[in-house]
Amino acid sequence: MALSRAAARGALWRLGPAALGPRRGRMEPLPVLGAPRCQVFRSPECPLSSRATSRALVAAVAAVARRVNARYERYLERSFPRFYVLYSTFTSVLCPTGIQALFLEVKEIGRIRFRMSRQRLKVQQLPYRDMERLRQAVPQGRAQGHSHWDHRHPTLRQLPGHRPDLLIRYFWTPQQQLEFLDVYDSIRRDSYPDVVQSLALAAQSLPEPRPRELLQQLCSQVQGGARPRLAQLLAVRSLFSGSPLMLNRLQVDHVRALSQVLFLTPHLPAVLLRHRLLSHILEIRHLDQALLRLGLGQLSEEELRAACYLRGLNATHLGRAECWAWLEQWLQLSCELQASEASLLAHSMVLLSLNYSRPSE
Repeated sequence: MALSRAAARGALWRLGPAALGPRRGRMEPLPVLGAPRCQVFRSPECPLSSRATSRALVAAVAAVARRVNARYERYLERSFPRFYVLYSTFTSVLCPTGIQALFLEVKEIGRIRFRMSRQRLKVQQLPYRDMERLRQAVPQGRAQGHSHWDHRHPTLRQLPGHRPDLLIRYFWTPQQQLEFLDVYDSIRRDSYPDVVQSLALAAQSLPEPRPRELLQQLCSQVQGGARPRLAQLLAVRSLFSGSPLMLNRLQVDHVRALSQVLFLTPHLPAVLLRHRLLSHILEIRHLDQALLRLGLGQLSEEELRAACYLRGLNATHLGRAECWAWLEQWLQLSCELQASEASLLAHSMVLLSLNYSRPSE
């Protein structure tokens, strides 16, 4: 008589696991959902130290690559010194320090612009350091470079395309900063005698005899190697606001020479040259007003030298006291002048800087 299915199951249960056979009686552990296979079955084919081994391998490969690169750079420096300068200049772009400085600067500029938009501020209402950051961030012609280059300079011949400004300032080494600023200033100073000569020629056409004589005497004094006094500049201020010495009435060659003083390209139509020159001079005047509110004593030595350099004086090799005295004189002049006398401020970049290393008379 055949057993029913329920009776058969009960009989197997009473016999226990032995009725299922030697293999089926041993229950396999059920896998846990979401757990790695190597943790459930503990297979020796899945070691837990595989990631550590990979990291050690990567570190070993990186160490070998650094040793090979160091040998390659020593070989270039020894066998091809000029090419090594070019190579090291470009590889400096990958410097984490420069990238980090650039990132922080971009972040800071974004913060400044957001605050300007939220508070509806104009650039002239910003603190001095915020104005200076925005000025350096916005390309202004070639405000940090040049449109013409002296290819005879040994430093320029060693740089890519004879252009030291192909790398922005965040990736310059301290030595490159000094070299490039000296190169820029040497090119800028080439136009200083042209500015003084053009100013002396323009003075001859002035109708008033007494102011004409004062200006001619001032030009002769600078051409002779002396430094003008602040009172001499203020004595001729009226000539630069309503006469042929205004920026919009100067000769084209005169305007081109002044544009080179401010690192602006001279290869533009006369209307654009005059407009850009005036806008840059007024921007410096706004910076001067913000600097007066801040106070010279709040500037670091690097900021002090940069402020002098922007206004026409190469202060990279001057002492702090000399930079302070020159910038203080400049601010005294700038705060006395009106926006309509911007031409005198532009010429003063040359008149006050040309012979500053010489004793005043």
